[in-house]
Amino acid sequence: MNKPRLAWAITGSGHYIEECLDFLLTLKDVDLYLSQAGEEVLKMYGIDLADARAAMPVYRDKAASAPPVGRFYKGDYHTFVMAPATSNTVAKCVLGISDSLVTNLYAQAGKCRVPSIVYPCDVAPEIETTAPGRKKVMVYPRKIDLEATDKLRGFEYTTVVDSADELILAVTKRLQSLDLSGF
Repeated sequence: MNKPRLAWAITGSGHYIEECLDFLLTLKDVDLYLSQAGEEVLKMYGIDLADARAAMPVYRDKAASAPPVGRFYKGDYHTFVMAPATSNTVAKCVLGISDSLVTNLYAQAGKCRVPSIVYPCDVAPEIETTAPGRKKVMVYPRKIDLEATDKLRGFEYTTVVDSADELILAVTKRLQSLDLSGF
């Protein structure tokens, strides 16, 4: 049996995307999954994935049935991270809709009792974020977006974090809790 890895998905949110990627690149034994919108947003922010591709496998959302999700059933992953996550992706996860690679990954992680750590872009009524071009802007999430984030907090095997710093702490704590010495 191979050593279980961390699965990390990026959706179409630019909310602290650079901080998420900077942290991601410090980790070992990670597979990166990109939604179609995630690929678009990375380009909008001028982020080149060459460093990520050199450090880890990168999977793109190109198939209707999302074949990589079967890896959860093989025990290939110990943790699923979705960071950053759009309000669209969070809403779909809350409703149980798994019609894309990333929403399928979240659903299958839950069905296999693999813990998920999610960093939604909508975590407070007022949020400062970075727009393309590195300009700081204020965003005011809608009530429905905040409600979806709050509902996700109640899902089993799911930890929702409110900042890039909390994301780093949650992932670090999860990795420290694992005993992978037998692999």
